[in-house]
Amino acid sequence: MTPTGTRPVIVEAEDVTKTFTTPDGRALPVLEGVGLTLVEGEIVALLGKSGSGKSTLLRCLAGLIAPSQGTVRYRGELLNGANPGVAMVFQSFALLPWLTVQQNVELSLQARGVPEEERADRALKAIDLIGLDGFEGAYPKELSGGMRQRVGFARALVVEPDALFMDEPFSALDVLTAENLRGELVGLWVGREAPVKAILIVTHNIEEAVLLADRILVLSSNPGRIKAELHVDLARPRDRQTAGFEELVDTVYGILTGRDEPPATPSTSERPAPTPTPVTAPLPDVSVGGMAGLLEILIARGGEDGLAEIADELTFEVDDLLPLVDAATMLGLARTIGPRIAVTDAGREFTAADILTSKQLFARYAEENAPLVRTIVTALGRTDDHTLREGFFLDLLRRGFSAEDARSQLETAIDWGRYGELYEYDRDDGRFTLETADGRN
Repeated sequence: MTPTGTRPVIVEAEDVTKTFTTPDGRALPVLEGVGLTLVEGEIVALLGKSGSGKSTLLRCLAGLIAPSQGTVRYRGELLNGANPGVAMVFQSFALLPWLTVQQNVELSLQARGVPEEERADRALKAIDLIGLDGFEGAYPKELSGGMRQRVGFARALVVEPDALFMDEPFSALDVLTAENLRGELVGLWVGREAPVKAILIVTHNIEEAVLLADRILVLSSNPGRIKAELHVDLARPRDRQTAGFEELVDTVYGILTGRDEPPATPSTSERPAPTPTPVTAPLPDVSVGGMAGLLEILIARGGEDGLAEIADELTFEVDDLLPLVDAATMLGLARTIGPRIAVTDAGREFTAADILTSKQLFARYAEENAPLVRTIVTALGRTDDHTLREGFFLDLLRRGFSAEDARSQLETAIDWGRYGELYEYDRDDGRFTLETADGRN
């Protein structure tokens, strides 16, 4: 997708498709036919749910992984390795704990062969720019989460990249710290103090995208495609309380939660869709108690309501509810109707049941509808002693997730499986054990 205007294009992707291979040899498409441009003078947000491939797309554009099909260009030149005009900020701070703040910031300059004296001068200027002046000699363990992420920003900005890529940079921070850092980033951008020509940010947070971006690209899931492009014509700094801001949030929210066009009736020559896998249908990072709470709230409101209305009454952000919605719909406990959510008969049965019955129901729903839970139960059932180490499942998940996300997926599966008494997990040795019908391992 190409923005209007004649500003120079920094990064361009054309028909980018990325396919991984599952352990059983099947092709797993994560991105399909994605095209976009990033031009000078704009902030673009890639917005999507888990499974939309937004982080994979960011890494393709950064040259960290190669697309299976399609091309990525930097300043018109075909990219065949790391993108020389891009610096990245990650969700995890990724600081080396044995180095000081200044030494961590200098790392990227050192990798580019910058002389020692120039490295020190540029690093100190970047540290001052992001508000950590006076902490040059501090070690990461002495810093708060927000301060560590500031170091991550300084390390990226010190190389003065054409484009700054950010992968969920505020999601590991508390709400107030994240809000403060977003505001400071906007201030640097508006004041032209940040030595970058464009910013590309991956986020699942709707309000964050509207607060920061000039354009929002909404990705669909499994595989990721660009579902919609929205231009944000709001002056900075942006006020969440204005009608224009709220209207745009509602629009994006409707795109994310609304149903896709009804699928066409397949012809007899078409192959059936493959069974979902732990990678094509990732587990939302929510607890069973959180899902149950959402269902109880819905039932108290007549069984159906708009998510925006629920969020307003609970003083939550809509984004806080989306993982709960994804989990409940995955398990068949709820269904979405455009921007509204309704409890299903299964959801009512689960909510009304006593604790033992609710566990049994949840076990059935999870094993039938949550691919990673089903994979764990099936794999354990095929071993002689009904046990497997976690490494087996982590290796499976790393085919489609980063190491951090793979761990997060497994932790959610542990929580769900334990609640349903499908399997046990020994954290000391990282071993899963199948629960048998009579409750014995």
